[in-house]
Amino acid sequence: METFRYVHAIEVRYGDLDPQGHVNNARYLTYMEQARVGYLLHLGLWDGRSFLDIGIILAEARVTFRRPIHLGQQVQVGVRVARLGNKSFLIRYRLTEATTGEVFAEAETVQVCYDYRTGSTIPIPPKWREVVAAFEGIPLREES
Repeated sequence: METFRYVHAIEVRYGDLDPQGHVNNARYLTYMEQARVGYLLHLGLWDGRSFLDIGIILAEARVTFRRPIHLGQQVQVGVRVARLGNKSFLIRYRLTEATTGEVFAEAETVQVCYDYRTGSTIPIPPKWREVVAAFEGIPLREES
């Protein structure tokens, strides 16, 4: 089973629920976004001030739903960068129940480094590459 060195706690809110009484599927993406931002803050890659300076944009998302999340359950989102490309990187997520470890969902997103001021993609900044590679124990560059 994949190891996550960063885990973000999520509080399930009443407003996250759909008419069936479980967390709406779209909220899973929001939970992953919260965890992704927490990951960037944890690693010191963003200071939490300007969204123009975060420097990434979501390019792709895939979620495999395993079990519904209900109000009162303690959710944790494991986040890890699994691959560093030239301009993009792959993030994997696992949403679990904090006390039982029950898996609610597993997911992947592709983030592209992006300059919001110029409206163009950019290479992964060297500092980001070094920090993420060291934290995750992965190669600095994708092997060809």
